[in-house]
Amino acid sequence: MAVPLCCMNADSRVKSSRPVAIWLLIGVGMIMIQVLLGGITRLTGSGLSITEWKPLLGTLPPMNDAEWQAAFDQYKTIGQFKQLNFDFTLQDFKFIFFWEWLHRNWARLMALVFAVPFAYFLINRYFVKSMIKPMLLLFLLGGLQGAIGWIMVKSGLNEENLYVNHIRLAIHFIAALGLLCYVLWFALKLIIPADQVIVSRSLKTITTRIIILLVIQLIYGAFMAGLKAGPSAPTWPTINDQWWPSNITSDWVSNPINVHFIHRALAYTLTISLIYWWWQARKIQGGSLFRFYRPLPMLVVLIQVILGIFATLYSPWPATLLWIGVAHQFTAMLLLILLTIEAFLIRSRSFQQAR
Repeated sequence: MAVPLCCMNADSRVKSSRPVAIWLLIGVGMIMIQVLLGGITRLTGSGLSITEWKPLLGTLPPMNDAEWQAAFDQYKTIGQFKQLNFDFTLQDFKFIFFWEWLHRNWARLMALVFAVPFAYFLINRYFVKSMIKPMLLLFLLGGLQGAIGWIMVKSGLNEENLYVNHIRLAIHFIAALGLLCYVLWFALKLIIPADQVIVSRSLKTITTRIIILLVIQLIYGAFMAGLKAGPSAPTWPTINDQWWPSNITSDWVSNPINVHFIHRALAYTLTISLIYWWWQARKIQGGSLFRFYRPLPMLVVLIQVILGIFATLYSPWPATLLWIGVAHQFTAMLLLILLTIEAFLIRSRSFQQAR
């Protein structure tokens, strides 16, 4: 297989880019799983169960009764236990510990899956020179994401707060999605040939604006999760039987009702925008990939809205909300991935000029 146009290099010893692309796409899948594990951790209230950050020594869970009791005793010192989970047994603690432990260990596994193939590809000359620095940046971004996660967790390890800070949660979430898009874009450069790229300045502008709107929506989705804002208005289509909530304040970041209202409004705006995007995109013939992906963002956003409605209605019931919430988060990631692919396929100028 020839190296794609975007990765051509004068060094003829560079090998096929297909294994590198497969490796990157595996990374995309692993990041998606990690984000979903983060969602489960949040919805089960497991995020503060491990009160220490041991990047290497924390790989193994407690191995005996004494170690389990010691970990449980550490959890008992924070406000979440004292004010919320004071009736927890050791078995209850083990349940929430598992999800946080799995979330952290999946991150360790991702680092291993990155580092080992990276060394192999580097030694065996699968990379062109221009790819090495972005790959190293990718590794650093992954490490930074772990540090952001610990800073987020630490915000709840005190006697005052019952949960992690919702703003830090949003930063952690968006950083993970940014890493996801970074890896995906790199893979797309290796697997999508130049003849699949289309040129449409107007559609590129619309796509970019919709992605910005989606990012804002995702931030407010994280605010919703961090503030537990769903149960504050478990009705639809109105918000507590009001189209414009009477208890709206000037705080658009930390007030649950305000955040809930914005999140819904952005969802409707995003849906209308994607329907408009599809209407404009259908006028462009494009390549086979563009024609295949063209209707998908609109379909996914409709599913996303339906799941959001059910998440709202079932927000007072945590057991049901768990799986609806995870599905809602999955479709949000899927929508971001589809729009990232569209952004890659649509250029405001020729592919060669855009390189």
